[in-house]
Amino acid sequence: FNAGSALSAGSLAATAMINTQIASAAASMTWVLFEKYRDGKATTLGVASGAIAGAVVITPACGFINPIGALILGLIAGVAGSYAVSRKYKFGYDDSLDVVGVHGVSGIIGMIGIGLFATVTVNAAGKDGLLSGGGTDLLGRQLIAIIVVALFSFCATWLIAKAISLTIGFRVLADDEITGLDTTYHAESAYDITGNSNRY
Repeated sequence: FNAGSALSAGSLAATAMINTQIASAAASMTWVLFEKYRDGKATTLGVASGAIAGAVVITPACGFINPIGALILGLIAGVAGSYAVSRKYKFGYDDSLDVVGVHGVSGIIGMIGIGLFATVTVNAAGKDGLLSGGGTDLLGRQLIAIIVVALFSFCATWLIAKAISLTIGFRVLADDEITGLDTTYHAESAYDITGNSNRY
């Protein structure tokens, strides 16, 4: 999806495509390696979550950094995303799709990555980042952008959540959640996960 951002088929689109593949593969690998180290086993969900974290981390930077930068960002996003997802139980927030760990953390890392790895040799319309000799200007702008986006997102989400809370209610009953919302609200179950030993 990132290759289409260049709005043409050329070297910039090719770089974006290559960077996306590299970051996704690297994040997928480090996610499952971190899972294996932390939990003693790697999971297929970890492979998929890592690939998504890699795609997220590279999206802001794909047309501004070289493949080595994409590799580094992917490696970092896999570990950071996996760690962030594991922390939701400690902090007790409800995130059934792991959006905070996979998208939030990886997106922040990707935005910082622009300030570190951007180079005009990849995209002449951009600026050099800190590690390409451009100083701290771009990195500072990226950090300000992270804060602005986080504040805007928090405020918009709070307003939406408040409106939902005042109208239809924000939370379901604990018993309904334990029973399962498919059963409670739709009188059916999406998956039959009961075993039957007489079947085979």
